[in-house]
Amino acid sequence: MGLLTWPIKARERMASRIVAALMTVFVGAVGASDLTQTADDYPRVALFGFALINTSIEATRPVEEARLQMLDELLRERLDASGRFRIVSIPTSLQEEIARGPDIRNCNGCERDFAQKIGADLAAWGTVQKVSNLILNINLYIENARTRKMEFARSVDIRGNTDESWRRGLDYMIRHYLFNEP
Repeated sequence: MGLLTWPIKARERMASRIVAALMTVFVGAVGASDLTQTADDYPRVALFGFALINTSIEATRPVEEARLQMLDELLRERLDASGRFRIVSIPTSLQEEIARGPDIRNCNGCERDFAQKIGADLAAWGTVQKVSNLILNINLYIENARTRKMEFARSVDIRGNTDESWRRGLDYMIRHYLFNEP
């Protein structure tokens, strides 16, 4: 008796079993490929930190400088914990060279050269634009150091100049835009 002569319910059960078996094989194959992936397979990222662009009428305060460091640490922690990237440390000599030159966001591609010097695949940096104590936005950029192609460029607006608003703004951007999490 051929498959087409079987009763409809029997064909549906058989079809659902075949689909389930194929899904099991597919999921198993995907899972097995993930198990063979090593840390060397993940892109290496050079993090050049966040800078403040203060276009408000108020002077930059020390607490805002501290918040930039907080964003640097949060970005490093989130990328590292994701298992999707390897963070490359920037040697002191290169940090000094960077400090002597123009700001990363205005250096006409120097971030790519710096990233390549330390063997990184990607260069990442960000800015926080302060329009006022109520209106700020956080920008994050990730560029491929070899192809010179911008891989990620996003901005989120935040309301309020507090540790919590800065942290939540960057966290939102990372989760929803970089990692595509719900």
